[in-house]
Amino acid sequence: MKRSDQRRDAVFALYQHEVTGRPLGELLDGAKPFSRELVEAVEANRPELDELISKHSKGWALSRIAPLERSIMETALYEALHSDDVPVEVAIDEAVELAKEYCGTDAPGFVNGILGAALAERGAVD
Repeated sequence: MKRSDQRRDAVFALYQHEVTGRPLGELLDGAKPFSRELVEAVEANRPELDELISKHSKGWALSRIAPLERSIMETALYEALHSDDVPVEVAIDEAVELAKEYCGTDAPGFVNGILGAALAERGAVD
């Protein structure tokens, strides 16, 4: 299974957890190690990630952002800021592609804009 597929599985587990309240352990049953590791890391760093998203989503309260888009951005931000083996550009590109495939028509630009601003603030992109 490709890493991008495992990343997608992690995003959907985070999304389902938020929307349904099902335990992450249940949602990750049978998940590949990378998906499980990513979900646990995003959960552990959620306050930092959500603060960045909130700060750069001008005019949008965090609660107004669709849960799937938020899960995509949390995952991308975690990888870009905390994973040495994932280039920032890859984290952003994967997030935008997930938004294109699974979210509304405005989501890819919204996701790209927030990630770009948040990562520029952190010095991760130019």
